[in-house]
Amino acid sequence: MFIEDVEWQLRQQPQHAMIAIFRRRTRVVVALLIVLLLYLLVGLVPEHRDTLFGFTYVRTSYDWSKQPLEYPISEYVPLPTGQPLPLPKVQYAFTADTSPQGVAREEVLAERRAEVKAAFVKSWTSYKNVGFGYDELMPVSGKGTDSPGFGGYGATLVDSLSTLWIMGLKDEFYEAAAAAVTINWVDTRDTSINFFETTIRHLGGLLGAYDLSLETALLEKAIELGDMLYMAYDTPNHMPPFWFDFDDAKDGKQVAGYHDPSAAVTSSSLEFTRLAQLTGDNKYYDVINRVTLVLDEWQNQTALPGMWPTYFDFAQLQLNSDSSFTLGALADSLYEYLPKTYAILGGLEPIYEKLYRGAMDTVIKNLLFRPMTPNQDDILFTGNVYVSSDVGPRLTAEGQHLACFVGGMFGLGSKLFNIPEHLEIGEKITRGCVWAYDAMPTGIMPEIFSLFKCDTLEPCDWDEATWESEANTQLTKGFKTARDPRYLLRPEAIESVFLMYRMTGNSEYQEMAWRMFQAIRKATETDLAFSSIQSVREVDTVKSDSMESFWLAETLRYFYLIFSSPDLIDLDEYVLNTEAHPLKRPM
Repeated sequence: MFIEDVEWQLRQQPQHAMIAIFRRRTRVVVALLIVLLLYLLVGLVPEHRDTLFGFTYVRTSYDWSKQPLEYPISEYVPLPTGQPLPLPKVQYAFTADTSPQGVAREEVLAERRAEVKAAFVKSWTSYKNVGFGYDELMPVSGKGTDSPGFGGYGATLVDSLSTLWIMGLKDEFYEAAAAAVTINWVDTRDTSINFFETTIRHLGGLLGAYDLSLETALLEKAIELGDMLYMAYDTPNHMPPFWFDFDDAKDGKQVAGYHDPSAAVTSSSLEFTRLAQLTGDNKYYDVINRVTLVLDEWQNQTALPGMWPTYFDFAQLQLNSDSSFTLGALADSLYEYLPKTYAILGGLEPIYEKLYRGAMDTVIKNLLFRPMTPNQDDILFTGNVYVSSDVGPRLTAEGQHLACFVGGMFGLGSKLFNIPEHLEIGEKITRGCVWAYDAMPTGIMPEIFSLFKCDTLEPCDWDEATWESEANTQLTKGFKTARDPRYLLRPEAIESVFLMYRMTGNSEYQEMAWRMFQAIRKATETDLAFSSIQSVREVDTVKSDSMESFWLAETLRYFYLIFSSPDLIDLDEYVLNTEAHPLKRPM
C-alpha cells in the first residue's frame, strides 16, 4: 500500500508527494528508533551489565540481600575470633629427590599428569563446543542438558573453574570466569532449586575459584548467590529445607522438611563460613552455627547415640524419627564436614572436634566391618545400620562407592585431632575401595554391592561353602552381590587415595591411582568425552550418555593432583569442600 500511495501522489500532486515521502521516511526512522530503545530497555536493563574488575558483569535482577526476613534474627553469632590455633600438620613432609631415580620418577609422574590433563581438556572442549552454559554435556549424543533442580546455572561451567586454574589452563579459566559472572540467579525455568547441590557446586565453585585466582568479580557473584541461599534459613526455626523455593522465600512461607536427607540440610558449613570470612558478614556463619548446635543437642539422643540418622525431621526438630544410619548416600557430607569445618575455622570452635570424635567412636563400633576374603585381605568397609527396638543395631554389609570418601575423612581427623589409629583405619578403608576396583572386570568398583563380613575387625577364615551357596559366584570371591553395577564417574575412591598419599607420602597410592585412571579411561571414553556406564561387570561397556559436573570438578582434579607436586593445593593451606573446591584456610 505504501508504494502504491506514493505513486498516485507523484502523478497528481508532485509537491505534496515529496512531503509525504519525507514524512513517511521520518516516521519509519522514528519507529525504528523506538524499537531499538525498547530492545535496549527490555534486553539490557534487567541484567544490569557493568564492567567490574575487568569483567562484563551481569548483576542478578533480584537483590536478595534486600529481601526482608519473615523470621528476623536479632543478633548474629559471630565468627570465632582470635589467632588461628597452630594445628597439627595434615600433609606429609615431602622432600625433593634429586637423585637419578627421583628425576626419572618425576618424568613418569609428568607423563601421567599430562594424560589426565588430556582427558580433562577433551571433556572440557566438548562441553564448551556443544554444551556450554548447560549443566552437563551428554557425551554420547553430543548435546547439552540441564539437571532438574540445578537452575540451569551451568553446573559444569562453575564446577570446572578451579580445575582449569589448577591445570594451568588460564585462558580457558578466564573465558569460563567471564561466562560465570554473567549468571543471573533468578533467570531460571525452575521454581525451586536443590539447596545442597547449589551450595556445594556453585557457591563452593565460585569461592574456590576466587581463593585461587583472587578475581574479585567471582567473589561478587558468590556473594549474590550466598545472599539468595541464605534465605533458605528464613524458616520458623531457621533450619533449611531440601528445596529452595523462590516464591516461598519471597513470601516468607518456607518451612524445613519433615523427612529430608541429613547431608543435604547440614552440609553448608564450609561454604558459608568461608563466605563470612571473606565478607566479614556474620549472618552467613550464624545460620550454619544454629544447625551445628542442633547436631550437638541430638548427637546422643538418636537411636544410635553418637551418630545422626539418614533422614531428619527439621520441621519439628525431631532427629530421632528415623532408625537408619549410614556414611553413604544421603548422610555422607554431614560427617565429612566436621573435621573440615574445624580446620577452616582455625581450630577456634571445638564443637566440631567433639562431634567428630563422638560420631567416629560409634562408626567404629557399629558400622565398620572386615570382609571375608580368601586371602584375608587387611581391608575395611563401612556398612549400613538399622536399629530396632527388639534387636538393637543390625549391620548390613553393603558397600557404596559414595562411602569411599570415609578413608580420607578418617585420615584428616587423625591428623587434626591427633588420633593415630584413625589414620590406620582410613588406610584400610581406602585400600578396601581399591580392592573393590581391582575385583571387577573393568577395574572399577560398582555403585552398590554387598560382601560377606567377618564377625570382628580381625581376620577370619574363608568359607567356600557359604560363598557358593549365597553369592553370585560370577563375582570375585568375597563379593555377595553387585546390585547396582553402574559407574557414574564418581570421585570418592580417588579422593581418599589422593588424601592418603598426601598424608602418608606413600607412593604406592600413586600406583593405585594410575591403575584406576587407566581403567576408568578405557571403560568410559567416548568420541566426545567420558560417560557413565551401566555395568562395571561387562568389559564391553554400555555408555549411559551422562557426564555429571563432578567428573571435571572432582574425579579428574584428584587424579591430576596425586601426580603433581605436593605444594599444589597444600592440605595445610586449603580445605577441599565435598565438590573438591579448595577453600583457603586462615593462617
